[in-house]
Amino acid sequence: MALVVRKRREPLPWWGSCLIFLAAVALALGGGGAMLALQGKPALAGLSVLIGSAVGSLWAVEDCVLKAIPLFLCAVGVGLSFRMAVWNIGAEGQFALGAVGATWVALSLDHLPAAVLLPFMGLAAAVAGGLWAGVAAFLRALLGANETIVTLMLNYVGILVLEFLVFGPWKDPASFGFPMTAEFVPAAILPALPGTRIHWGLVLCGVVGVAVTLAMRSSRLGFEITVCGQNPAAARYARMPYGALMAVVLVAGGALAGLAGFVEVSAALGRLQPSIMTGYGYTAIVVAWLSGLRPLGVAGVALVLAALRVGLESLQLDFQVPAAFGGMMEGTMLLVVLAGSFFSRYQILRRPA
Repeated sequence: MALVVRKRREPLPWWGSCLIFLAAVALALGGGGAMLALQGKPALAGLSVLIGSAVGSLWAVEDCVLKAIPLFLCAVGVGLSFRMAVWNIGAEGQFALGAVGATWVALSLDHLPAAVLLPFMGLAAAVAGGLWAGVAAFLRALLGANETIVTLMLNYVGILVLEFLVFGPWKDPASFGFPMTAEFVPAAILPALPGTRIHWGLVLCGVVGVAVTLAMRSSRLGFEITVCGQNPAAARYARMPYGALMAVVLVAGGALAGLAGFVEVSAALGRLQPSIMTGYGYTAIVVAWLSGLRPLGVAGVALVLAALRVGLESLQLDFQVPAAFGGMMEGTMLLVVLAGSFFSRYQILRRPA
């Protein structure tokens, strides 16, 4: 019996994509349970801890939202590039430079009131992250350098810049030798929403999500980015400025990752230190692909992966599982969704004899 692969006339509707993602989550949890069993640990009890510690209380849910905020900003940023088939893998370094930019303002202008200082910190973070991504855009436009490799290598440089500053010029003399800056003044701390531990970064995510959605759906810029991603040759034939658009998506993505760095250094830590680098930029790549590059989908997937992070912290404490456990579950989700995206566009049929 011969089988043929044929492209569907119409892709699966939105609910098909939701089912694929739910199947990915279920398979990842099942795989996680199997890995626990292989280590001689109770699988069902482990999964119960994983899920319960992520959504079992208001405190846990707030933790999930707090971790989802930087994930959302980074994922929307890399998703902009991916829509144009420009592979920005550098959100981790752009996040680091955003945190550095925000810290520079917080330490240099600490006499300003919060209403002025916080916007300046956000602006500095966005500019720093955008310029860091702009290096890759410049090298590709000028030398034809591969943006995937350049952005990936710049991650390491950006993290080393952060470490140089906290081990050197910005190190707090009162930190007992630990690599960290002085604590930010209260005006440089992003405040929490009334009655919660969730800070105003959540509102920033809403503004960014609406702005990106409207820009991609209702503007000429969004149309041209989509066309360039789907058919670069046709875009060039139509005289669309491919090089300029590539620079726009890279710089905009870097700016959003930089904003994530500002939110994290201000609201979560209140000072710059190496522990801020927890892999948000890399996880954002998985979030962007799992969500189908749509901001609303990014929000949902970011919450799921943030819940996975929160749950894994408890699982590591209670069952002594390795840190790589979470990466394996994230990878399983991504593989299932990528396989599902194939079947959403193609169907396998029997060839008549």
